Amino acid sequence: MSRGRIRTSGREAYALPAYAAFAALTLLTVLLCVSAGSVSIPPAQTLQVLRDALAGRPAPATAAASILLSSRLPRVLCVALTGAALSVGGAAMQGLLKNPLADGSTLGVSSGASLGAVLAIAFGIQIPGLPFAGTMVMAIMFAFGSLLLILTLAWRLDCTLSTNTIILIGVIFTMFVNSVLSLVITFASDRLRSITFWTMGSLSGSSYPNALVLLGALAVCGGVILAHARELNAFAIGEDNARSVGVDVRRVRLTILIAVSALTGVCVSIGGSIAFVGLVTPHVVRMVTGPNHRRLLPASLFGGAVFLMLCDLAARVVLRPVQLPIGVVTSLIGAVVFVLIFFRTRRQAP
Repeated sequence: MSRGRIRTSGREAYALPAYAAFAALTLLTVLLCVSAGSVSIPPAQTLQVLRDALAGRPAPATAAASILLSSRLPRVLCVALTGAALSVGGAAMQGLLKNPLADGSTLGVSSGASLGAVLAIAFGIQIPGLPFAGTMVMAIMFAFGSLLLILTLAWRLDCTLSTNTIILIGVIFTMFVNSVLSLVITFASDRLRSITFWTMGSLSGSSYPNALVLLGALAVCGGVILAHARELNAFAIGEDNARSVGVDVRRVRLTILIAVSALTGVCVSIGGSIAFVGLVTPHVVRMVTGPNHRRLLPASLFGGAVFLMLCDLAARVVLRPVQLPIGVVTSLIGAVVFVLIFFRTRRQAP
C-alpha cells in the first residue's frame, strides 16, 4: 500500500515537468508548421517575424512576413486549437461512457454537426453582423441534438446503455446523416464544390477571428471538462461508484455532453468534419500519462494540437503545391494508428 502511495506521489511530482515538456513540444511543432510549406522559410527568420509581431513592431514588407502573418500563422493556430478541442472532447467521452471507441465522430455527433453546417451553407442561414455565426449555431444545435437522439434510441433499445448498442446506433445514425447530406448537396448543386471540400475537412481559409472563436470555445467548454476530471475518474469505475462518492451523475453527464457537443459544433463549423483526432489521440496520450483524467485531459490538449498540426503539415507538403484536405490525412493516419493500438492492447490483455 505504501509503495503505491509513493508511486502516485512521484507521478504527481513530475506532473509539472511533464506539462512543460508537452508545452515545449507544442511550441516547437508550431514553429515547424509555420516555417514549412509550399514556400519554406528558415526558422530563424520565422522567429524574428513572430517576435516583431508579438512586440507590436510593424512587419517587414517581405513575402515571407506576408505568408507567415497573413496565411500560415492563423491557419496553424486554428489547427492547433481544433486538435486540442477534439482530443479533449474525445477523452471526456471515452471516460464518461466507459467506451474506448467513443468520440464525436464514432458516435455520430460530428456527422450531426456537419449536417447542421451544410444546411446553413446550402440555404444561406446567417446571423446579421456575425460572420460564420449561422453555420456555427446550426452545427452546435445539430451536434447536441444528434447526441441526445443517439443516447435516447440506445436507452430505448438497451436500458444499460451498453457500448455495443451506443456504437451501433451511432453508426446507423451516421449512415442516415450521410444520405441526408447527399440529398442536400443534390439540391444545392451551385455550392457543390465548397460543400464537398468542406465536408472532407479543411482549415485552409482560417483567420484570426476563427482562432479567437476556437480559443473562446476551448477556454469555456474545455475548462468545464477539465473541472470535472475527478468525476470522470469516478465514472471510469462505474456509475454506482460515482454516486457513492457524491457525484450527481445526471448533472455531470449532461454538463459534459453539452460541453463536448459545443466544442464539436464549433470545430466542425470552422474546419469541417475531421475524423479520428478525438479517437486516436487520447489512446496515445493515455499510454504516457495513465488513465487518471487529471493528467489525461490536460495532456490530451497538447497531444491533439501536435497531432493535428503534423497532419496539416503533411497535407500541405506531401503533394505541394497541391493541398490535401486535412480530414483525408487524419483518416489515413488515424486508422493505421488505431489498428496498431488495438492489436497492442489485445496482445497485452490476459
